[in-house]
Amino acid sequence: MEEQRGQGPGDPLRARGGPPWALRWADREPGDGLPWRSTLLLAVFVMVGSGFAARNQPDRESLDALGRGLLLLGSALLLLRHRHPVPVVFATSAVTLGYFAAGYPYGPVFLLVAVACFAAIVQGHRRAAWWALGLVWAGHLLIAHWLYAHLPPDGDSAAPWGQEIPVACFVIAILAASELVRVRREQWAQQRAERAAAERRRADEQRLRIARELHDVLAHSISVINVQAGVGLALLDSDPEQARAALTTIKAASKEALGEVRQVLDTLRAPGEAPRTPAPGLDRLPELVEQAASAGLTVETTTEGAPVALPPGADLAAFRIVQEALTNVVRHSGSRAARVTIRYLPGVLELRVDDDGPATGGDAGGSGNGLAGMRERAGGLGGTIEAGTREDGGFRVRAVLPVRPKETP
Repeated sequence: MEEQRGQGPGDPLRARGGPPWALRWADREPGDGLPWRSTLLLAVFVMVGSGFAARNQPDRESLDALGRGLLLLGSALLLLRHRHPVPVVFATSAVTLGYFAAGYPYGPVFLLVAVACFAAIVQGHRRAAWWALGLVWAGHLLIAHWLYAHLPPDGDSAAPWGQEIPVACFVIAILAASELVRVRREQWAQQRAERAAAERRRADEQRLRIARELHDVLAHSISVINVQAGVGLALLDSDPEQARAALTTIKAASKEALGEVRQVLDTLRAPGEAPRTPAPGLDRLPELVEQAASAGLTVETTTEGAPVALPPGADLAAFRIVQEALTNVVRHSGSRAARVTIRYLPGVLELRVDDDGPATGGDAGGSGNGLAGMRERAGGLGGTIEAGTREDGGFRVRAVLPVRPKETP
């Protein structure tokens, strides 16, 4: 699938930041293939450039077979610069010093050391590269200023000290460029790690949100279905009409549950598209009351304060909290009546669901995650949930959600 790299908006090279060539350097591992093309181009440049340099330096040794062999050897060593950067940088430095000691002309041979040091520093072997450059520089000083009388070419004189300035600048430039690439590589690696961590967090949050939605939808509907199935079984022989009504309620509850599950799954399949149906909110509270009534629970609703249009997230959370609280009454309370109070306060929405108990201790198919889901929903908005037994034996769920009215266009 190599031909697909670098194409399309999902290309990992583009998603991780940084230019593609730098990302290839950052992603390269010691076991990757040999850099044949770049090494071949460098070898050709060094050979041709050294030939031109020899014409302009007649006082140096002519570039014979040994000299060209040293240039080819130094170039060939660079094939292993990604797999074995430390041995390569020292070997290339030794070949370069041997080339100078033989009296061959100055020229592009410096590039061999530069590329080897660059590869070593970028891969984290800074000290090895510095030592190699230091040895090349020290060897050059010895050859040019002290050992020249004992080395080719014959009759050579000491090199002027002024030429050491460009040599020093060349060494500093190599180190600076290599360190810059190394730092940028580390920054790109850190950015990639941060992006990957952020993507994992978003995926986890998405899975948690979908799981919570599915739990709330299915828990409520299955509780209603469970109660009505029990009624239908009990009255199937003695009161067929009542059993038929229970089955009708089961059909309606299951149809509604399937519709809401389909809405959640549509959001999962097409996260970038708007949902086909609006998310439920407190405007659907009468439907909850009707469903609770079908399960044998009488619900009284009270609204205090001036209602305001809530943002979709807060509206959905409020609906699900009331839904889950009523589901818990159906499952676990011996009371067949509940009271829902909605209070609109400045910047705050308070929800309270009360029943008179007592707890039955029975299990109507719940997962035990209802209260945890309510707390997660409230916590996601910066709100709180309080749930517990009242002094008179009933049970109360109280949610406080900080909200701002929905902005109208």
